[in-house]
Amino acid sequence: MNDRVSITYLEDGIADVRMTRADKMNALDTAQFKAIADTIEELHGKAGLRCVVLSGEGRAFCAGLDLTAMAANAAKEEGGKKGGVTGDLGTRTHGEANLAQYVAWGWRRLEVPVIAAVHGVAFGGGFQIMSGADVRFIHPDTRCAIMEMKWGLVPDMAGFPLWRGNVREDVIRELTYTNREFSGHEAQRLGFATHISDTPHEDALKLAAVIANKHPQAMRGSKRLCNAMHDVPDAALLQMESDEQLKVIRTPNQMEAVMAEMQKRKPVFAD
Repeated sequence: MNDRVSITYLEDGIADVRMTRADKMNALDTAQFKAIADTIEELHGKAGLRCVVLSGEGRAFCAGLDLTAMAANAAKEEGGKKGGVTGDLGTRTHGEANLAQYVAWGWRRLEVPVIAAVHGVAFGGGFQIMSGADVRFIHPDTRCAIMEMKWGLVPDMAGFPLWRGNVREDVIRELTYTNREFSGHEAQRLGFATHISDTPHEDALKLAAVIANKHPQAMRGSKRLCNAMHDVPDAALLQMESDEQLKVIRTPNQMEAVMAEMQKRKPVFAD
């Protein structure tokens, strides 16, 4: 796509998305923020898209903010928190989010499931980008941290709405207050990651292949329900379940899912 993020469209509607700033451990500067946001926008509404796998090339998933770029921006007096890297944080530029939040939150708002494959380092903003995925495979030796307090900042890239419901509140508080580093093993044990894997990208692609061969409209409806679980009152969520089911039941794609299962063959769905 550009020199910061690549998209490879694989068979069955899988998008293999990789952060490609390997020489900087995929650290986040202005160009990286914009490239990730542009990637999410390209994937929104993409015809035939079924699942996304998100990873980082080189030694790390994402090392967080590029401190050199921050310092350079601050020296230029380009304004804004974080040395102007993400612009005006108070302005909602991407729906309910600003740019800094959107590079993590946007994956959760994408219509299809997103699977993160994490290795090496996932610090600060990189850890929050990982958290935006629906499912997260992490290498056991990955170095993780909610790093912002180390630099006198607060986590502000959608981490808190992404972590709630997955991780105990006291755990989030401790890791935020101390910026303590922890391993992929601990990340999985605490609830930040779904699976431990020695080959996270390979395993993420395998899961993507399973997801990509499910009824696409039912999959999107299920993601909407998952996203609403912690925000919608019970009565509204019960109604939402029924509404989503009515959208898919007895449709041609739903019948194709049934027939493919009965005939033990690969389904053929229409967009």
